[in-house]
Amino acid sequence: MSQPTVLASDYFQSYAVVGLLAVVGALFVAVAFGAGRLLRPVVPTPEKLLTYECGVDPVGEGWAHTQVRYYVYAFLYVIFAVDSIFLFPWATVFAAPGYGATTLVEMFIFLGFLAVGLLYAWKKGVLEWT
Repeated sequence: MSQPTVLASDYFQSYAVVGLLAVVGALFVAVAFGAGRLLRPVVPTPEKLLTYECGVDPVGEGWAHTQVRYYVYAFLYVIFAVDSIFLFPWATVFAAPGYGATTLVEMFIFLGFLAVGLLYAWKKGVLEWT
């Protein structure tokens, strides 16, 4: 058996393990929700159907206007948190022999995309707290 065939089978076998874990996880969640639905008592009363606000009876409408900028800040945080998730494995692979130049170029491309997104957010005024 040639070397590329062995590498390809190992590669797809690792994806099979990830897929199997995803299926097992989805089944676990489905079984947990199904068991909860079957085992819980169902006794609806008007008090149980009211909106609960920290022990205080709700006053007014259930609709409240929320500033969009808070979601934008949360979204920007998620983007840079994902950036840090990609930077740590890159740092370990960068030190491996034979991967230095390739991973360096790939990381600069990735950081370039992030810089373009940050520049766009800055130009749109998203980063200004008003």
